[in-house]
Amino acid sequence: MAFKALVVLVVLSLLIGTAIGCQAGFEPGTYTDDMERGVVIEEVPQKIVCFGPSITEVVFALGLGERVVGVDDFSDYPAEAQDLPKVGNAFAPSIESLMALEPDLVLTLEHEQFNSELDSLGITYFVWSPEDIDGIMANIEVVGAITDTIEEAEALAESMEAVIADVEERLEGAASPSVFFIVDATDPTLPWTAGPDSFIDALITMAGGENVAGDAPFQWPQFSIEEVVSADPDIIIVQTMFGGIPTISIEDLQAHPIWGEIDAVSQGSVYLVDGDLVSRSGPRIVDGLEALARALHPELFD
Repeated sequence: MAFKALVVLVVLSLLIGTAIGCQAGFEPGTYTDDMERGVVIEEVPQKIVCFGPSITEVVFALGLGERVVGVDDFSDYPAEAQDLPKVGNAFAPSIESLMALEPDLVLTLEHEQFNSELDSLGITYFVWSPEDIDGIMANIEVVGAITDTIEEAEALAESMEAVIADVEERLEGAASPSVFFIVDATDPTLPWTAGPDSFIDALITMAGGENVAGDAPFQWPQFSIEEVVSADPDIIIVQTMFGGIPTISIEDLQAHPIWGEIDAVSQGSVYLVDGDLVSRSGPRIVDGLEALARALHPELFD
């Protein structure tokens, strides 16, 4: 009898331990967003509106597509998001469309006027405005906690960390080529580029490069073509925009009387990178990192 009692106690302790281990689901409480606001979430949100392409990508990556009732005009990934009702964007929202959807949670980019409107309407909202990749990871886990998808959030963060670790391992000991990143060269004599505190600047560094505009006074500076020539970058990256179209093609750079004389252009060290991958603060940011690393160090990614 004593042996049977011991067996029963062991089984019960295992069951209790398992139950305790399974209690990591949704918990009502106050969650802090990127504006340091305490957002009270009492129930798992079932009707979510996303104001920001990166936010939409995160929500779908967590398997929450069926709970999304509306997205901003620029949310084009994944494909399913394109068929959802549109609510404008955080800088020009359609309040009427938003209210008609009766959301119980709005995930939005930081925009003072729009955020104030949401406050006045009594709508529960969470601001997504991470400053770096660690901030993206942290936000993914918070959104996972809010939406009762903690396991999915942890798995997503781990998969992103695995890509970062792989890139870092491949780049160990590699040289650091100088990089000029073209955000917009509609005017080829005054191209826009990515400066300090931008995701692109951070990714260039993580990808084993040295950003020519890393010490610029602004996050999104314009460089004169003379400044680019003077910097003489080893590699030039051109981001593509909607539909995979760059603001200036490699052929146009080669044909330009000044750009064409820069060694990176004349020697074929100009590469296209999907702008969405390197500028959206969502799960595909690590794909952007890998794309940049491949462009800067192709020999390490064969």
